[in-house]
Amino acid sequence: MNTLAYAVSDSTTMLRRNLRHMQRYPSLTLMLVGIPVIFLLMFVYVFGGTLGAGLGSTSEGRAEYVNYVAPGILLMAVAGVAQGTAISVAMDMTEGIIARFRTMAIFRPSVLTGHVLGSMIQTGLSLAVVIGVALLIGFRPTADLIGWWIAAIGVLAMITLALTWLTVALGLASKNVEAASNLPMPLMLLPFLGSGFVPTDSMPVGLRWFAEYQPFTSVIETLRGLLMGTSIGNSAIIAAAWCAAITLAGYLWARAAFNRDPAR
Repeated sequence: MNTLAYAVSDSTTMLRRNLRHMQRYPSLTLMLVGIPVIFLLMFVYVFGGTLGAGLGSTSEGRAEYVNYVAPGILLMAVAGVAQGTAISVAMDMTEGIIARFRTMAIFRPSVLTGHVLGSMIQTGLSLAVVIGVALLIGFRPTADLIGWWIAAIGVLAMITLALTWLTVALGLASKNVEAASNLPMPLMLLPFLGSGFVPTDSMPVGLRWFAEYQPFTSVIETLRGLLMGTSIGNSAIIAAAWCAAITLAGYLWARAAFNRDPAR
């Protein structure tokens, strides 16, 4: 068996391990899925009438707002699962299983690959639930299934891969599980500090500058344009560049942290 075959086989084994963890601890999955759904319902039904009117619709503010806010909620779902990945990695590092894996004849990167693939599957399930709830409460994308929906799924896959590798690195760098749960927390706040919930031109100058140039805004604007048929401009190119940079940085950081001395 060649190196590639070993890599695929061991990565598949590690993926199965992480999927079984998801089955054994469903409360974490429910929490990661539930939080973005709660935010979606809260913002649509509590704030949606007022915020939707601010978007220019006086008679259908809430219906207008659910279409606007859905892409930001999807990014919250991605960030939430990524935070859970950091916790899972930190648990492996602190409970001794990684030390055992180091002594075994396995393809070492497969340990990290299993976490990444498992997290992406979990994120896909979370996004499906959030989109389903959004459709039930009035989300009406105008994108056709064959074209723009596929492109939107590709954008979500890019940002999921990027944030997953970043949080794998954060989990490896954390001294304990508590630190791993706190370090990715700013990722959950970035949709609020971007165009996820209100247009950036409604913000004060300093905050507006940050909101327009932080990575989540370009991703949200790309998703919104793809799903709702609005102009994307150069958001897609910027989003792809951000995702590539974050993925590369997260991967290199994770690989270095995993390969360094276990005693650290």
